[in-house]
Amino acid sequence: MTTILAIDTSTDRTSVAIVHDGKALIELHHDDPLAHGEVLPKLVQEALAVENKIDLVAIGMGPGPFTGLRVGIAFGQSFALGRGIEWRGVSSLDAIAVDAGESDYIVAIDARRRELFWARYFEGKRVTEPAVSVHQIVEEMGVTIIRNPPRALAIAELASVQNQREPDYLRRPDAYPLPAGITFRTANAMDAIALYALEQEIYAGEDPWSLAQFKEEIAASDRYYLVALSAGEVIGYAGVMPAGDVTDILTMTVAPAFRRKGIAREFLKRLIDWSRNKKVEAVMLEVRKDNAEAIPLYEAHGFRKISVRADYYGPGKTAIVMRKELRS
Repeated sequence: MTTILAIDTSTDRTSVAIVHDGKALIELHHDDPLAHGEVLPKLVQEALAVENKIDLVAIGMGPGPFTGLRVGIAFGQSFALGRGIEWRGVSSLDAIAVDAGESDYIVAIDARRRELFWARYFEGKRVTEPAVSVHQIVEEMGVTIIRNPPRALAIAELASVQNQREPDYLRRPDAYPLPAGITFRTANAMDAIALYALEQEIYAGEDPWSLAQFKEEIAASDRYYLVALSAGEVIGYAGVMPAGDVTDILTMTVAPAFRRKGIAREFLKRLIDWSRNKKVEAVMLEVRKDNAEAIPLYEAHGFRKISVRADYYGPGKTAIVMRKELRS
């Protein structure tokens, strides 16, 4: 008799199940492409309240977008190590195929960048290796495409016949390790004072935002604000808003003592991911012409100079307007 904790984070969905001898004791999921790391421990904790004795961990190994996928794999492997039990990897595409109900079909996972991770199946068996291609190539094959998220119950079922040890990333990751000792979360109203204090310290004499502005920005339903924390203290913040068919990065600030640690890079990645999820055409921002640290970071993430704005930050302080295309 075996009790399996099954985990999958290969899609926008975070899925968890506990399965005992083929029967699901509990199945949970949460849909949010940016919340795997935050949601997965909570779902597992809720599932363990139903059954805490686990004999095996089954993990969806992708393919999937790198950042989300690695959350599930790292968590599952760590859980197994901590419990001193075995873990087994399972193809997330094969897990989707378990519920397909077709004879000749393609199983696909959104790879973003207008691409799909996919494989072709016939009579329930995979007949091609997992691949990544633009949507058009897959759609032109003229075969039914199944894009349902994998169910954790199917991950558990396949763990009896699969033991995949390496993830299916299929392309080089854009992700970097998170800055050591730094945590990130969505800003809330209680952060306004800390953001205001940091703003006053860093931008004194440069028309810093007021406390009222921060309160208004954080409260706005169409904005997305993040904070970075070290030992529970806010040491950085960033925000973005929709503006027609683009999003506009409003601010991205890191305390001087915490710069060059990858915090701004992580902020930028998350703001871009949020923008991409809004289905806009591009992301835009302004940066001071003499900001020699920020401009290379933006360029490395695909932003290109499109114009300049004289005196944008005050007399003689020129801004460069940059844009990153999200649609090909």
